[in-house]
Amino acid sequence: MAVLAFVIGVVVVVVGLALSIALHEIGHLVPAKRFGVQTSRYMVGLGPVIWSRRIGETEYGVKLLPIGGYISMAGMYAPVRQKVRTRGMLATLVQDARDANDETLVGVDDARAFYRLPVWKRIVVMLGGPLMNLLLALILFTVLYSGIGMNQTTTTIDTVAECVMPAGSTAGECAADDPASPARAAGLLPGDRLLSLDGREVATFAEAAEIVQANPGRALPVVVQRDGADVRLTLTPVLAERRIAGADGQVSTQSVGFAGMTAAVDRVHEPIWAGAQATADGLGRVSGIIMQLPVRLWETAVDLFTGQERDPNGPLSVVGVGRLAGEVAAAEAPIVDRVAAMVGLLGSVNIALFVFNLIPLLPLDGGHVAIALWDGIKRGWARLRGAPEPAPADATRFVPVALLVVVFMIGMGALLFAADIFNPISLAG
Repeated sequence: MAVLAFVIGVVVVVVGLALSIALHEIGHLVPAKRFGVQTSRYMVGLGPVIWSRRIGETEYGVKLLPIGGYISMAGMYAPVRQKVRTRGMLATLVQDARDANDETLVGVDDARAFYRLPVWKRIVVMLGGPLMNLLLALILFTVLYSGIGMNQTTTTIDTVAECVMPAGSTAGECAADDPASPARAAGLLPGDRLLSLDGREVATFAEAAEIVQANPGRALPVVVQRDGADVRLTLTPVLAERRIAGADGQVSTQSVGFAGMTAAVDRVHEPIWAGAQATADGLGRVSGIIMQLPVRLWETAVDLFTGQERDPNGPLSVVGVGRLAGEVAAAEAPIVDRVAAMVGLLGSVNIALFVFNLIPLLPLDGGHVAIALWDGIKRGWARLRGAPEPAPADATRFVPVALLVVVFMIGMGALLFAADIFNPISLAG
């Protein structure tokens, strides 16, 4: 049963990834067609075509591997008539790119070429894909936070300890000489909802714990709601040594007030804007990873070859994402918890697609946006000087850079594939 659940989780995330890619390409396709650009292909996936159908001038299809996609637009780059004058491999690459670009214009009305669009329309077409991923992430996180809800501690008491055990004790039961816990002595019961403590209303269990820890040995008036009625009690925390995690994650032993009660956990439906806040937080985290990508990849390689535990917040391949999804699906947890984790995982994937595609390097969407902006700057400067409109930017000159980016992406994919297979990040740690 666990194996079947694992497989289902992998399938769900693969389908979710394919849909994310499909929507990304639709984000390019719709404005391109709206602006009159001739589009010959819309493909989801890479590798061999497993299904396709031509509708009008466009062939729509699905390929075997759900790790990418593309649309083919006529005249992505402005044609450059003169041949490359220098020789060598890089010059050959540039010339081949020019020839391939010219082929997309054969039999096409030049007015329908992508490069003929005004700068702002070119930017809209190229940003349409990443923005679809951002919108999908926003929807997924809104569903997660406001629809499904997030597990949070509440002010309702879940358990009341019978006694106070020494710090670090591994005993499973109270000894005869162990004193009763302050919560038990005060008459607190599981199911009681804390309303106020020491005369202060408490909105979270953390607030109540802070008051308890700061007041050992002091009698604190407590008001709880029990069976619909307010019940007034008195709680006197005892001084006890407890392990407390600091802001830096380090755990230390401190002497604090102790009551002996724990909070119940429940799904809380957040306000509708919580999804937007989670999306913004995700953008910050992923952007930080992208900015440090070479360092993160180096650390991943070191961990792979040394067998060290990987950073759980490091980059993942499709294999890693699928593996995490499988673990989530196979976990011994309520179905709503597993669904919530899958929704959050797909939301994070779409944020990663958004941020990565905005890198201003060809062949990524951000590279095409950078070319369009450079065209706009050149034209604006020419207008200010009263000069003739300059020729469109020769984007084919950046083909060698694009090739390096592709090689880097292939190498990154190979490294992350290997790491996710032989040294995976696991939910179990």
